[in-house]
Amino acid sequence: MPQFQMNLSAFLEALQIFGATDVAARAAKTDADPYRSNLRNYRPDAFSHQTLGMPGTCCLIYEEAGSPLTVILEESGVKTQCNMITYTPESPDDIPFDRADLNFKIIMQARWLLDSLSELAPMSPARITVSASQNAPYLKLSSSGAVGSASVEFSNGRDLLETFSVAEPWIQSFKFDLVKSASEAMRIASKVSFRGDGQGVLSLQFMVEMEGGTVSFLDFRFVPYITQEDEETESESGEEG
Repeated sequence: MPQFQMNLSAFLEALQIFGATDVAARAAKTDADPYRSNLRNYRPDAFSHQTLGMPGTCCLIYEEAGSPLTVILEESGVKTQCNMITYTPESPDDIPFDRADLNFKIIMQARWLLDSLSELAPMSPARITVSASQNAPYLKLSSSGAVGSASVEFSNGRDLLETFSVAEPWIQSFKFDLVKSASEAMRIASKVSFRGDGQGVLSLQFMVEMEGGTVSFLDFRFVPYITQEDEETESESGEEG
């Protein structure tokens, strides 16, 4: 699988060459668009013109390592081609996630997670803590900030948690803004799979249903904050060495 980096701003500008609206009009539309203004509203189609903000089709071509990324846009019979410079990835390796050492796996509707983040966001939290347990509260999301604290708990019921499997209690904290960055996936996905491994990495895998009955998956992985217990263990190891 080829991997490369590119300038995101330049890529987005290329995609908006054919936008049908100017920047000011698009900004005004965004302010009035409930999909953007309210976390609780959900997009019905990930690839609708309303979602993308532009009509037409787009073709991406990457021939080989080091070659430019070719973006071909077509609208109303008119084609335009952009060649984007690519770079060698600075961090080509994925965040390690041990599927053979899962502490828990929970599948539920993605909008439940979106609702949960909307409840926690007003606290302006720096961290979000995810807890999974065999007993109540089975799944808990909590956070605290300068204006207070909040938590959301999920009961273990088929109408709420489609799949629930917890090998042992699991609790880790993550940067809230990083988890919130996946909110776009939460809007367009139908389901989300929560998974946490023995080293504390959290995986959020979203199932997105597309036209024609096909299904795509978006996978987000988050590295937890180091805990005080981990710090003490590392300190003891350093002293012994």
